[in-house]
Amino acid sequence: MEQTAVLYYDGSFEGFLCCVFACYEERLKVLEIQPPGREKQEFFAEGREIITDPAKAKRVWNSLKKKASSAGLRDIKWAFLSEIEGIELQLLAVIRYVIAEEIAVDRDFSHPAVLRVSQSAKKVGREKHRMEAFVRFRLTRDGSYFAAIEPDFNVLPLIKAHFKSRYADQQWIIYDLRRNFGIAFDLSEVKYITLDLDPQIGISGAPEAFFHTSEIAFQQLWNQYFTSTNIQSRANSKLHVQHLPKRYWKYLTEKNLQK
Repeated sequence: MEQTAVLYYDGSFEGFLCCVFACYEERLKVLEIQPPGREKQEFFAEGREIITDPAKAKRVWNSLKKKASSAGLRDIKWAFLSEIEGIELQLLAVIRYVIAEEIAVDRDFSHPAVLRVSQSAKKVGREKHRMEAFVRFRLTRDGSYFAAIEPDFNVLPLIKAHFKSRYADQQWIIYDLRRNFGIAFDLSEVKYITLDLDPQIGISGAPEAFFHTSEIAFQQLWNQYFTSTNIQSRANSKLHVQHLPKRYWKYLTEKNLQK
């Protein structure tokens, strides 16, 4: 007989896979899978804290790799990074479905959970590409490059390879202000970091306390260039917003210096 439970985990992907492991090992009927900060009181189910065990997580992932396509595995990872409330239960439903069937079903969009996970993964994919396009580095006083972002989804793990390849000759940091962690490249490898940032550093602009004088001069020059080449009579604001949504303007020097 299945036990009814609410699972609490550390918010990591490995931690989530350990929740899946517990479901099978203990035959649990799971009502909720909750990361830190999203806990809520459940009166009719036992609360269970799941400890992250890399070995258990690996066993679940290896089982999935035998049954799911590369696209299906990607969707599971990317949908998890969406952090959409309740996505863990949708992912659990997909994993149960994939493992239970003899044929590949991770592209069976008639299944509600498969469709939901795929849609969530696509949202994360769009955010990934936009972050790769709109991240703007600023030269700091110590000679490294710094970029602050506030993405809707947790895309830092997905964009690190792009920036490592594109800016392999520079030391840089991309910091997610919303989630308070970042990635740093030291000319050899990318590492995850946490910083105690001064709020005055901002997302764009170049406060003198933090950024090199050449960065300040460059931003002013860029704004002058943008203003001089922008033909107001040919402006198409509707098309402009369609290709460059307003929520990304905060990253762009030319948008912020015009205020």
